[in-house]
Amino acid sequence: MADNTISEITLNNGVRIPQLGFGVFQIAPADTKAAVLGALEAGYRHIDTAQMYGNEREVGEAVRESGLDRSEIFVTSKLNNNAHDPAVAREATARSVDALGIGAMDLYLVHWPMPAVGDYTETWRAMEKLHAEGQARAIGVSNFQIGHLERLLAETDIVPAVNQIEVHPYLSQVELREFNRSKGIETEAWSPIAQGDVLGDPVLTAIAAETGRTVAQVVLRWHIQLGNIVFPKSTTPSRIVENRNIFDFELTADQVSRIDALDADRRRGPNPDEFNWIPE
Repeated sequence: MADNTISEITLNNGVRIPQLGFGVFQIAPADTKAAVLGALEAGYRHIDTAQMYGNEREVGEAVRESGLDRSEIFVTSKLNNNAHDPAVAREATARSVDALGIGAMDLYLVHWPMPAVGDYTETWRAMEKLHAEGQARAIGVSNFQIGHLERLLAETDIVPAVNQIEVHPYLSQVELREFNRSKGIETEAWSPIAQGDVLGDPVLTAIAAETGRTVAQVVLRWHIQLGNIVFPKSTTPSRIVENRNIFDFELTADQVSRIDALDADRRRGPNPDEFNWIPE
């Protein structure tokens, strides 16, 4: 493969999303604008932020100052856990749109289902209204399990465009990804290299040697070939470029199978069935 163009996926409402993006989770607001500008310069056209991250304003500044047309950049944000009440969700969304300062969001997600806190189907109905009003071109969910999705599909009108979940070689989430696919929901993978836990894995190290690539590139390429939308995070310019350059090689079926076999059902983040944290 000589072409290093980032592939795109068409969501279930026809909106197209770059399969590789740049995540800004845990990037300090003071560092966010420079990191996003560096990513855009390296060729990324998809930025993933959230109300919870506290850096939406800096993402918006980078998009506006990049010199790129707004239509060229896909921006995702997420509704915070303290804004699930429909009335609060509307206010929180207005704050995100104002902070970003780039018009409608391309994708807007419910960040966590928080099943013990409230009724996430009511939150989703609020998201449907916000979508109808043009606040976001597409809406989806994050960290939703099969049971959560089944309720949404049974009780609400819009099928989520994506489900953003923890996926990496030690937590491949096969059943949930297959459920997503069966319902027309795209899988987005957060923590795609398990926050670095997989970088020393001997199987991945061997495949990196076979391909002449880094372990991170091998893992990100595995995500791409599984069909996941993925958005690695880094503030190191060389790493940002490295993570971008994963479209000019392919893993063999055997290499993909060897990575698949690493699944150990091992989470780095919270279990969505048990996570009910609300920020102050």
